[in-house]
Amino acid sequence: MTARILDGAKIRDEIFSELGVEIARLTAEGIRPGLAAVLVGENPASQLYVKSKIAACEQLGLASWLHTAPASSTTDQMLRLIHQLNGDDAVDGILIQLPLPPQVDAKRVLEAVDPAKDVDGFHPVSLGRLVSGRPGLVACTPAGCMEILRRNSIAIEGANAAVLGRSDIVGKPMALLLMHANATVTICHSKTRDLPDVLRRADIIVAAMGKAGYVQPDWIRPGATVIDVGTNRVTDPAEAARLFRNFPARLEKFHAKGATLVGDVHPDALNVAGALTPVPGGVGPMTITMLMSNTVKAARLRRGFAETTAAPHIAGAR
Repeated sequence: MTARILDGAKIRDEIFSELGVEIARLTAEGIRPGLAAVLVGENPASQLYVKSKIAACEQLGLASWLHTAPASSTTDQMLRLIHQLNGDDAVDGILIQLPLPPQVDAKRVLEAVDPAKDVDGFHPVSLGRLVSGRPGLVACTPAGCMEILRRNSIAIEGANAAVLGRSDIVGKPMALLLMHANATVTICHSKTRDLPDVLRRADIIVAAMGKAGYVQPDWIRPGATVIDVGTNRVTDPAEAARLFRNFPARLEKFHAKGATLVGDVHPDALNVAGALTPVPGGVGPMTITMLMSNTVKAARLRRGFAETTAAPHIAGAR
């Protein structure tokens, strides 16, 4: 058995097309959704991520602003910037690129964002809305995972789902979204006993713990759906040889480049799972996609507009 590949790039293109229709409708009403990105310091990875997000805004015709601050910025300086953006009616979404420098209180900064503009879905109010079944803005990566499942007609209702990882950003909201979709959910973590046995009972596995190739093929029930959220950079030749012993082409690419990206699930799962997200190209493209979707959704909700059929169906808090 070779797993069906759940292509995140294909779904991104579908959602971008739908968002284009919704953005045109808002534009006709005199509304241009806008995203303000805040980048502190000169972390190369953060610069690349923000650049990708701004490029997505430009592709869709959203307004965007990039606010840069030096790495020496203080918490108070960041709070003043957030207060300014909260009061700017042209800004529908505020994105704080993480990580922030160690002297900045990241929790205070994130919690200062107006929940109506919290397009990352990190604010306690956003999480509370999700817990209590109220409409709101959902964390982008979990929302993207749900879109992958729904748009590939993966049965969620009544399914046994296992979520590996309990972070506020992925694991917890992922479990809530699956529960709201009527799955029976088990949250797994470093203290879970008999983890392989727990996973073997799952129809859907969402792996989000940040360990390269951690989930072994024999931990997966044949035919199960695997959503691999992990993006781990592998540079050790011995580790690459272990992971890619059955994928000579990928091993050859590793030797040519000296590094590669691997998910949290061992590549050999391709021969066991019924459906699987690749790394890269699976969940990755969906995170920015859902950030764009949340920005459009925030523009709508802030002005009291109802949900539209043109907007992507988000398995949110309902």
